[in-house]
Amino acid sequence: MGNAVKKTISLPPELAREAEEIAKAEGKTLSAVIQDALRVARKERLKQEFRELQGYWSQKAKEKGVLTERDLQRLLEEK
Repeated sequence: MGNAVKKTISLPPELAREAEEIAKAEGKTLSAVIQDALRVARKERLKQEFRELQGYWSQKAKEKGVLTERDLQRLLEEK
C-alpha cells in the first residue's frame, strides 16, 4: 500500500482491546483490521442506500400500477 495515509484515531479501551485481539487471532495488523471494518461499514451503508432507493422506486411503480414486468412493458409502450 504505497499511497497509505496515516491517521491517528481514538478508541474506547474495550474496543481497542477487541481490535487488537482480532488482529492477533487473524494474523493481521491493527491497521488491516480497522481497514476491514471500514470496508464492511461502507458496504453496509451502500446496501442500505440501495434498499432505500429500491423502496422509493417500487412505491412509485406501484402508484403507476406497475406490479409486473408486463405492466412495465405496457407503460413503456404507451409513451
